[in-house]
Amino acid sequence: MAAEPAPQPAGASPTPETTAYRAALEVIRGVEPRVADAVGAELADQRESLKLIASENYASPAVLLTMGNWFSDKYAEGTAGRRFYAGCRNVDTVEALAAEHARELFGARHAYVQPHSGIDANLVAFWAVLARRVEAPALDRAGVRHVGDLGEADWERLRAAFGDQRMLGMSLDAGGHLTHGFRPNISGKMFRQRSYGTDPRTGLLDYDAVRAAARAFRPLILIAGYSAYPRLVDFARMREIAEEVGATLMVDMAHFAGLVAGGVLTGDFDPVPHANIVTTTTHKSLRGPRGGMVLCDDTLAEQVDRGCPMVLGGPLPHVMAAKAVALAEARQPQFRDYARRVVDNARALAEGLLRRGTRLVTGGTDNHLVLLDVSGHGLTGRQAEAALLDAGIVTNRNAVPQDPNGAWYTSGVRVGTPALTTRGFGTAEMDEVAGLIHTVLTSTTPGAAASGAPSRARYTLAEDTAGRVRSRAAELLGRHPLYPGIDLG
Repeated sequence: MAAEPAPQPAGASPTPETTAYRAALEVIRGVEPRVADAVGAELADQRESLKLIASENYASPAVLLTMGNWFSDKYAEGTAGRRFYAGCRNVDTVEALAAEHARELFGARHAYVQPHSGIDANLVAFWAVLARRVEAPALDRAGVRHVGDLGEADWERLRAAFGDQRMLGMSLDAGGHLTHGFRPNISGKMFRQRSYGTDPRTGLLDYDAVRAAARAFRPLILIAGYSAYPRLVDFARMREIAEEVGATLMVDMAHFAGLVAGGVLTGDFDPVPHANIVTTTTHKSLRGPRGGMVLCDDTLAEQVDRGCPMVLGGPLPHVMAAKAVALAEARQPQFRDYARRVVDNARALAEGLLRRGTRLVTGGTDNHLVLLDVSGHGLTGRQAEAALLDAGIVTNRNAVPQDPNGAWYTSGVRVGTPALTTRGFGTAEMDEVAGLIHTVLTSTTPGAAASGAPSRARYTLAEDTAGRVRSRAAELLGRHPLYPGIDLG
C-alpha cells in the first residue's frame, strides 16, 4: 500500500482521503442510506479484526478511489486500438498502462488485464491453449485463418476436435484450487482431469510422482500453483515435466503474485520465466482491486487477447484503471520490502504455532500462508474457524491432505499474513497472534448434535476466552490503525 498519512490531530483539516470518502458516503446516503451504513460498518469491522485470510488484503485509497469513476460507464469490447465500440481512447490509455506495468513488473512478454476474476483469467488461459493446440489444425483443415471465418459445419468439426482434452493439476486436499479441473467448476467439464497430490508422510510435492502421473495421463495442460500449499514450487522442474509429455505448463499464481512482484520468489521459484502461460488475481498478495490477469509468451498472445468475447463479457475499465494504479505501486521499492515482510511474518506465525504445540501441514511455511491441522485439538476446521471468529480472528477452514472430514467441515484452518503485514505487523506481533490462536483452539471443545452424537459444526468456547482474546487483539490492532488517513466522523 502506498504510504498512508498519519492520523490527524484534533482540529486539523481533514485529509484528502477523509474528504473524498465522507463526500462519497453523503452522496450514497442520499439515495440508499442502508448501503452507506453497510460501507461504513465494513470499514469498522475490518479495523477491529485480525484479518488472517490468506487471500485477502487491503488496497490503498488510491486504488479504491480509482474504481469509483465514470470509466464504469463505458463498453470497451476488444483490446486497446481494436475496439468494437467508438469513444474508447481513454480506456485504451488505462488498459495499455496496466499491461505495461504488468510486463515490466513480472518480466513477461505479454499481459492481458481484462479478466474480471481469477476464474475468468483461468478460462481465458484454458481456451487460449485449446485454440493454439487444437483449433489451429482444425482451421488448417477447413482452409481458413480466423475463427470468425468458420461456418457452422466447420464449428461442428472444431467442437469435436476439442473433445477429450486432459488437464493435470494439484488435488484439492493437497492445496490445489477448484478451477484446476474439478467437476463443480466449468474447468472440470471442459477437460478430463486427473490430480497429483503430495507425499503423505511430509505433505510436500513429489516431483517424481508428478512426472509419473504426467507420463501416464498425457495432459494437454499441466497446472502448477495452489491456494493452500505452504511451500515453494520448483517451476523449472514442472516445465521439464510438461515438455517431456508435450503439455503446456500453466501456472496459477493468484495467491503468491505479490511475492513474485516483490522479488521474493526468484530463479526456479519464479513461474514467469518457466511457464507458457501464467494467471493471477490482482488482489490477494498483489494488493490491487478484485480482478484477474494473464501473462504469456508470444506464442499465446493472440489467443489470450481474444478473451473478450471468447469467454469474457465487456471489460471493466474502472477496474483496469485501478489495476494500473496498483501495479504502479507494486513497482515501487517499498513493495519489495513489503513482500519480504509477508514471508518473514508467515514464518514467525508458523514458528509461534509450532512452539505452542499446534500441528502444521508440512511443518511450516516458505511463503505467505500457514495451514493448521486442528484435529490435534479435537476440532474440525469448521469449529475452529467459528471459534476464532468469535474471538475476532478471521480465518477460513481448509482441507488438509487426505482429510477425513471432507471439503465442507475439513480438518484444517488456513491463515496468511498479507493483510496484517500491510497494517504494519512485525514478527514479534505475529508470534503474539500465534499465541492468541492457540489460546482459542485449546479453549474450544466440540459440541453435540441434537441427537447427542458428536457434531462436526457445534462447539463451545470457554467462558471469557473470546473477550480476553478480543481485548488483546484490539491492543495489537491499535498500534497499526487501518487507513489512518480516513476518518468517517
